[in-house]
Amino acid sequence: MLTKIIKRGHRKSPKPDSESQPPWNSMETLPLFRDVAVSERPSLFLRKLQVCSFHCDFSNSDKWAREIELKRQTLLEVHDFIESGSGKLTAPMQEDFIRMVSVNIFRCLPPASDLAELDDDEPYQEPSWPHLQIVYELLLRYIASSETDAKLAKRYIDHIFVLRLMELFDSEDPREREYLKTLLHRIYGKFMVHRPFIRKAMNNVFYRFIFETQKHCGIGELLEILGSIINGFALPMKEEHKLFLVRALIPLHKPNCFWAYHHQLAYCIIQFVDKDYHLAELVIRGLLKYWPVTNCQKEVLFLAELEEVLEATPASEFHRCMLPLFRQIGRCLTSPHFQVAQQALYLWNSEHIVNLIAQNRSVILPLIFDALERNTQGHWNQGIHDLTANVRKICQEMDSELFKECQEQYFKKETRCRELEEQRELTWKRIEAVAATAGAEDMVLVN
Repeated sequence: MLTKIIKRGHRKSPKPDSESQPPWNSMETLPLFRDVAVSERPSLFLRKLQVCSFHCDFSNSDKWAREIELKRQTLLEVHDFIESGSGKLTAPMQEDFIRMVSVNIFRCLPPASDLAELDDDEPYQEPSWPHLQIVYELLLRYIASSETDAKLAKRYIDHIFVLRLMELFDSEDPREREYLKTLLHRIYGKFMVHRPFIRKAMNNVFYRFIFETQKHCGIGELLEILGSIINGFALPMKEEHKLFLVRALIPLHKPNCFWAYHHQLAYCIIQFVDKDYHLAELVIRGLLKYWPVTNCQKEVLFLAELEEVLEATPASEFHRCMLPLFRQIGRCLTSPHFQVAQQALYLWNSEHIVNLIAQNRSVILPLIFDALERNTQGHWNQGIHDLTANVRKICQEMDSELFKECQEQYFKKETRCRELEEQRELTWKRIEAVAATAGAEDMVLVN
């Protein structure tokens, strides 16, 4: 069923012929609402909706100037009529209204390749925005109004409408995505019957982004909506929601453009852990699974998110994943990229994290001690030296005996490494000497 809906949702809207002259007789100038009798206003409203359903060609604005302005004025009149509440929208009026909205907003978005050359500081702007903005305002007013009966409106705001609305989140115009975010949030709140469908549709958007395209403009906005949805989850949490965390949210750490929506994703992840602390181990192991290997900027973001997760993690969940976690943190501590090492050392600024480490110091300190010593002896950045000294002091005050044992073990390993290195160099010298002797004998034999 969902496949059929998706296919219908991708139908192309008709495009005006930019080469032709505008059809001058297709848009008539209608009287204002205040100039007609109250009994005639519903029929006038429907006629104005027909005018607003007409497509204007913004690529040829000189030839279409009259039509563009006439439609804009008509849209404003419709907006004022609905805003004033002077006439209640009947079922036929609502049906025509949603049809007009659909004709305007549901369209083929320009391909990303056409927009690739735009400067990041100058985001793409939809040419028809002067009309689209008013249409979005009308739709928002309709959905948010207390006078709109959800039971009646769900006939028109149906699954197909919602799905096509979600397709528009890939618009490169940030103004449009902001309206879409507000609209979908309001629809989720008003139409309870659509909630499972909206969550499933979000799932599908994330799956396609993660595993197929890794290109989508509206992932951040969808995650903002999702953050509010997660906040409303009841406890005990449904298995459906836990699967959504595992199959969609955690894998969203994989794409290279993760930085573009990191803040919203981290908020959603923390919401899950705050709701159910038993999910902390699942989240931490998920972060370790997708931990970046060569992208240092991404690694800094992972460490910042990890700090927030650990802040919400109780000791009972922490000890289940502390071994792989602090092996990774140990690698981060000695990173040549100073921001990665700095962010890892910042973990000791959290009182809660320090308490977790203190409770499990016999396991954790041996895992990170070598990294701390190597930083002290050889890291190129002075700031890392200072932060490392502070962390060493915290660890020493935590358990001086254990710290001393780790130090002795470190010195033994260093001594053993030096001995192995000396033996290796001596072996190579012997090999070189044998090779040189053999080469000299060969030369004598040849002569």
